[in-house]
Amino acid sequence: MTILFSLLLGLFIGSFLNVVIHRLPIMIRNEWQKESYSIASEFLKDSREKDSLRNKMISDNGIYNLALPSSHCPFCLKSIGYRHNIPILGFLFLRGKCKDCQNKISVRYPMIEFLAALATCLCFYEFSWTLSGASLALLSYVLICLACIDYESGLLPDSITIPFVWIGLMLNYFEAITSFEQAFWGAFFGYLIFWTVYQGFKLLTGKEGMGYGDFKMLAMLGAWLGIVSIPAIIMISSVSCLIIVCLLSIRGRALSEPVRFGPFLAFASFTVIFWGEEINKIYLNIMSL
Repeated sequence: MTILFSLLLGLFIGSFLNVVIHRLPIMIRNEWQKESYSIASEFLKDSREKDSLRNKMISDNGIYNLALPSSHCPFCLKSIGYRHNIPILGFLFLRGKCKDCQNKISVRYPMIEFLAALATCLCFYEFSWTLSGASLALLSYVLICLACIDYESGLLPDSITIPFVWIGLMLNYFEAITSFEQAFWGAFFGYLIFWTVYQGFKLLTGKEGMGYGDFKMLAMLGAWLGIVSIPAIIMISSVSCLIIVCLLSIRGRALSEPVRFGPFLAFASFTVIFWGEEINKIYLNIMSL
C-alpha cells in the first residue's frame, strides 16, 4: 500500500511538474518582454509610438500563470477534459494525439509523470515516511523541473533555484538530510566553485563558459545535500557531460549550441542521493591506495 500510494502521489505531482516545465519559461519570457517594452517607452519621443507600445503591452497582459488558463492543447488551444488529464492514462486514451486537432502530444508528458512517480517511490522506500524522505522527494521534483526546463529552453529559473536554497537551509536546520553547518558551507562553496571556474575561463579565453544559473543550482544542491556531496556532484556531472559530448562527436553531430549543464547536475544529484555512500566508499578506497 505504501508503494502504491507513493506511485499515485508521484503521478499527480508529475502532472503538475509538466505544467511548471511548460509554462514557467513562457512566463519568464513574457515578463522580460513587458520589461523591455517599459524601458523602450521611456526613450520614445513620438506619442504615437508610445501609444502603440502601450497597446502592445496591454494586449500581452493576459492572465498566464501556473493556474490559469486551464489545461489546453498548445496547438489548437482547446481545453483538455478531466478524463484526458489523468496522468499517463490520459496520454494512452488519446493515443498521443490531441482529440481536436490531431497534433502529436509530446512523449515528455508521460515520461515526467513516470519519473516523478519513480522518484517518489524510491525516496519513501529508501528513506521511509520521514522528514528526510519527504525532503528528498521534494528535491527530486525540483531536479526534474530544472533539468527539463534547462534542456528545452536553456534556462535555470531564479524563481526555483534561489527559494530552494533557503528551503534547503531551513530543512537542514532540523537536520532533515544533513547538518545545518554542512548545508551552509555546501551552499557557499557550491556557488563559489562554479563562479571561480567561470571567472578563470573568462579571463583565459574572453568567453563565458557557463551561465549564472549553474552557480545557483550547485549552491542549491549544496544547501540540500551538504558540502560533502559537492565534489561527487561536480565529478559525476562533468564525466557524464564529457561522455555525452564525445558520443555526439563520434556520431558526427556537431554541437551548434552550448552544452546545457543543468540536466547533468540533476543526474549527478540523483546518483548522490541514492548511491552517495557507495560512491564515497569507492572514492576513499582509491585515495587510500
